[in-house]
Amino acid sequence: MKKFDLKGSIVAIVTPFNDNGEIDVDAFDQLIDWHLENGTDGLVVCGTTGETPALTGDEDAFLIERAVKRVAGRIPIIAGTGSNSTQECIRYSRKAEAIGVDAVLVVSPYYNKPTEKGMYMHFATVAEALEVPIILYNVPSRTGSKISVENAIKLANAYENIVGIKEAAGELVVFTELVAKRPDGFMIYSGDDFLSASANLLGADGCISVIANVIPKEFSQLMKASLAGNVAQVNELFYKYREVMDLMFIESNPIPVKTALAEMGKVSEVFRSPMCTMDDANKTLLVNELRKLDIL
Repeated sequence: MKKFDLKGSIVAIVTPFNDNGEIDVDAFDQLIDWHLENGTDGLVVCGTTGETPALTGDEDAFLIERAVKRVAGRIPIIAGTGSNSTQECIRYSRKAEAIGVDAVLVVSPYYNKPTEKGMYMHFATVAEALEVPIILYNVPSRTGSKISVENAIKLANAYENIVGIKEAAGELVVFTELVAKRPDGFMIYSGDDFLSASANLLGADGCISVIANVIPKEFSQLMKASLAGNVAQVNELFYKYREVMDLMFIESNPIPVKTALAEMGKVSEVFRSPMCTMDDANKTLLVNELRKLDIL
């Protein structure tokens, strides 16, 4: 297995839809090109921000293959392939592996709420079935389950193809524990834009980001500054974009980020149910901040 050492700004890319609800392929291609032009270091396709819970398996595979071909090796492509069924996760991951992704992002099993033993067995079984690099994904606010630091480190030490973790529990102390205990080469990514620069200054490796959909160049600069330990530049960029980062979660992701992209003319303001358009008052707050930042 090739070394996986991706660092920096990794966008969890949205899935654009046409007015008829089908995937807007042209808009998807244009988003990818925009990220390539603006310093994004990697793409996550079919993550939460891509509305993957509302996509079919065929649509997932189409988007992953489209991204792989469009990027053509210029930056890594990571496919979201998690499931609350271990065997389904393996099936999704093998399909992505065959398409040619650089890694898969595997969320902790949602709804089932496995025990520590069950959580370890899930990821161990997936790792044994795959050769492609695997990034664990801890987001208990979404899943109702948690990948403990102890389990993450145990898995990283046991399986060389478990190469990193996207940590989105919203606790900075967890990053310090992961950094202190990780084996050599194990990558730690923030899943929280707001904490990402601070996590990098503590030793993390970047962010799988929502806000990078909207400000790819500026967020890439923030990641580079924080990875380099440039605190002055971190403070300048973070406090400039702090409010818009916060507004990305004023409603459930990806509603605000997709609304912002629609206001920017990048995508249509179309969601897959049960996602829906923003509340008018929240949208006004978001649009006002985008205007303040000269994004619109």
